[in-house]
Amino acid sequence: MLYGLILVVHLFMCFILIAVILLQAGRGGGLADAFSGGTAQSILGTRGAAFLTKATSICATLFMLTSLSLAILSVQRGRSLMERAAPASSTVAGGPPPAEQK
Repeated sequence: MLYGLILVVHLFMCFILIAVILLQAGRGGGLADAFSGGTAQSILGTRGAAFLTKATSICATLFMLTSLSLAILSVQRGRSLMERAAPASSTVAGGPPPAEQK
């Protein structure tokens, strides 16, 4: 349940991060200028570049946090139930091992 929720948030952050990065004006003017003639700057006003920079930082931070969370949860999910449970000792300490059945 928690893994699925974090996965959905992670995918959402991927798409938001891609969109925010593509809207920023780079050295060549950016993708926003190529298709819309600077609509992102006119919509967001003169502070559009500062907003997009902050949005990129926030999205990148959330992306990294969800990535680390998914990595930790996938390691825990990858273990079998036998590895999670304490091993039950079937032999008495110092005694011979149990005989194999054929």
